[in-house]
This record gives sequence, structure tokens and C-alpha cells, in this order.
Amino acid sequence: MVIGRIRDWCAHFAERHQSEINFALLIVFYILYLVIGAGIFSAIELPYERELRQELKVARQDFLSNNTCVSDAQLEELLARALEASNYGVSVLGNDTIRNWDFVSALFFTSTVLTTTGYGHSVPLSNVGKAFCIFYSLIGIPVTLFFLSAIVERLVELISRRPVSYFHRRWAMSRPNLAVIHATLLSIVMALFFIFIPAWIFLSLEKDWNFLESLYFCFISLTTIGLGDYVPGETHSKEDNPHPHLYRLAITVYLLLGLVCVLVVLETCYELPQLKLFRRRFYKEKVQELDSETTNIISHDQLIISSVSQQADTLRQNGTSTPYTPASGTTVNEKL
Repeated sequence: MVIGRIRDWCAHFAERHQSEINFALLIVFYILYLVIGAGIFSAIELPYERELRQELKVARQDFLSNNTCVSDAQLEELLARALEASNYGVSVLGNDTIRNWDFVSALFFTSTVLTTTGYGHSVPLSNVGKAFCIFYSLIGIPVTLFFLSAIVERLVELISRRPVSYFHRRWAMSRPNLAVIHATLLSIVMALFFIFIPAWIFLSLEKDWNFLESLYFCFISLTTIGLGDYVPGETHSKEDNPHPHLYRLAITVYLLLGLVCVLVVLETCYELPQLKLFRRRFYKEKVQELDSETTNIISHDQLIISSVSQQADTLRQNGTSTPYTPASGTTVNEKL
């Protein structure tokens, strides 16, 4: 009997707090996802890191052995300076042909900053540049988000909502099923034209990239992850790329258009009825309450009914047949 009461209490508690329980499970699932991802990345990448460290250690020892005129402290100082310059986007390799702060490169930098992609291959070198980057981003990022949301809203209406409504009326299909089919086809088209085809193009233009690396760059860029380990045009010579500025400008346009397309697909998927129904499981159920306007209307009607009843009682008591005149709005407002 006690077990039955406990079971009933648990069932009643779960029924009343279903959204809170689902939200707690969602938090636990997300934490587990983070932990599992960290474990997998560590298991995959740690051996490669150890191997690379060992190779660099051996290469350093070989260099010092073959160049006895260079001391370990001098080599350490040179490497530290080179790494510091590399963190600021300045490489000691091919430094005469690569410019990070001409106009086109600066335009590419501003696009990565305002879209929060942030490759990190080019960063401000001066304190004035860093201060201006903060001020510029503080204004530019909200403006960019507003600009992208306006574009995405128009495109979603044109590409997603209208076609779904049209085929729903024409074919008499279920709107939820039709929305899923449309979102799937839109995702496939987006992946084809903005990930796979550009990956093949980068494969032919970047001689040091394979297809996986090209695909990796496209995905990391369009999802605004922007790790910065692969940046197109960084290893080009003048013979390989006679028009570097045009190439960098084309990449900027591709990133902006691709980001808009990704946001359209995400917004289309977000509006799926199935996802809306699924999201409600994690929201707290709100008790439907009457708003203030509705409450005032009901109170107004109740006062009118009360006034009518009072006048009817007075007429019956006086025994007169005086016609009824409804209460004026002023009287009702005074009572309100």
C-alpha cells in the first residue's frame, strides 16, 4: 500500500512538473554530449600532438647539431619571435608577397569580424587598431545581426512559407509533412551549392588542400566556427594566383552569401511544426489568463447587467410602466 502511494505521488509529481523534468534531462544530455565530445577529441588528437612535439624536438636538436654557431638561447629567441609574429598574422615565409592589411584583406577581416567567424589569421597589430576593433564590433555586430535577420525573414517568406502554403492548397497535403519535405530538399540544395561544389573549387585552387580539408573549411566557415587553421590564399605565390585581391574578394562574397543561406535553412527547420511541438516539452506550461482589456470588458458588462436589474426592481416596486433607459457610459465609467 505504501509502495502504491509512493508510485501515485511520483506519477502525480511527474505529471505536474513534466516540463521542468524534461529541461533538467536536456541539461544533463548536453553536459554528457560535451564530455563525450571532449573525450573523443582527446583520444583522437592527443597521439598526433605527441608525435608532432617529438618531431619538432628532434628537428631542433638536428639544427643545433648542424649549426654549432647558433646557441640554444638564440634559437629559442628567434622561434619565440617568429611564433609571436605568426599569432598576429605575419609569417616569416613568403613575407614579401602576402599582405594582411591592404584594402581587400581588410575588407575580408571586417566581414569575418562582423559575422563573428573570426579566423584569427589576421589581427590588429597596434593598440589603436585593437581599440577601434572593439568599438567597430560593438556597433557592427548588432547591426549585422539585424541586417541578416531582415534578409533571412524576407527569404524565408519567399522560399519556404509561400511554397509550402501553395503546395498545401494545390495538393491538399498535410502541412507538417510538406514542411519536412521542403526543409529536407532545401538543406540538400544548400549543402550542394554552398559546401560540396565550393569544396571542389577550393580543391582545384588550393594546391595544399585535399577534398576533406576543403570541405572542412567550407563547413567551419559557414557555421561561423572559424578556427583559422585553413584560410584560402595564404600559401599562394604570384605564379599560382596572379589575382590575389580578386580571389580574396570572391571568398568574402561567398562567405556572406553562404551564411545567409545557412540561416535561411536553419530558420526553415526551426519553424517546422514537429520541432515546435517538441520544444514545448521543455517550456513551462503557462496558465491561460485573461488580459486586462478582456477583464475590463467583462466588468463593464457585469455593471450594465447589475444596473438593469436595479432599474427593473425599482419599476416593479413603483408599479410604473416607464420604459427602460440603459445606463449611460458615464455612469458605468464612474462605477468602473
